[in-house]
Amino acid sequence: MSAPPDLTLPADWPTGYARRVLDSVDSTLSEAARIAPDLIQPTWIMAAEQTAARGRRGHAWATPRGNFAGTLIMPRPGGPETAALRSFVASLALWETCVALTGREDAFALKWPNDVLLRGGKLAGILLESIGPHLVIGIGVNLAHAPAAKDVETGALRPVSLRGETGIDVTPEQFLDTLAIAFERVEAQMVTYGFGPIRTAWLARAARRGEMVTARTMRDETVGIFEDVDNAGNLILSTAKGRIAITAADVYF
Repeated sequence: MSAPPDLTLPADWPTGYARRVLDSVDSTLSEAARIAPDLIQPTWIMAAEQTAARGRRGHAWATPRGNFAGTLIMPRPGGPETAALRSFVASLALWETCVALTGREDAFALKWPNDVLLRGGKLAGILLESIGPHLVIGIGVNLAHAPAAKDVETGALRPVSLRGETGIDVTPEQFLDTLAIAFERVEAQMVTYGFGPIRTAWLARAARRGEMVTARTMRDETVGIFEDVDNAGNLILSTAKGRIAITAADVYF
């Protein structure tokens, strides 16, 4: 029988958010689905170990102990288009968390649509899903361990870990508590002022802006200069055929 979750709130935990810390679970995303029917407030779920984690497009996500595996489940804010912009909120909160815990602002960058980079390698990923009236934001961060290069898809950025690149040890619970505070602040900015300030802050931290990138979907790919992100969160590429807005794709450098 699995141990009950730790529901203890740290002294500086953001008001209005619940906290569930588990030792082991199949997936924090699956746990979010289980608690969704009884949800009364936004809730952060973290597990020291996931036994059946998944990433984008159903890909397996390695989560050895020492890495951060967390999910925030919250009432879905507006329609699908508005909810999708929370990937930018989460990205900024992750960036702020990494900088706060390391003091190394220049080492981190954001990759459209939902990755955090450390010295050019992939440190963290974000996955958004809907469960009924709720939005679920899954986050994985390589705090202590990074997958082997052979375990990532061809052309993907090299995976890196916070410890491996900086020598700094951060526990998953330390990361959760700092992330929750950062997310609450950025989310409040989003609710109060809209996407504009979030977009501006995100672009200031964007990787490879002004450079040639490839946006690839299951059906085709577009090569162009990363010019902008528009007010709907679309990636704007300058191509031989003109400016093209990319709604969803994997981006390769």
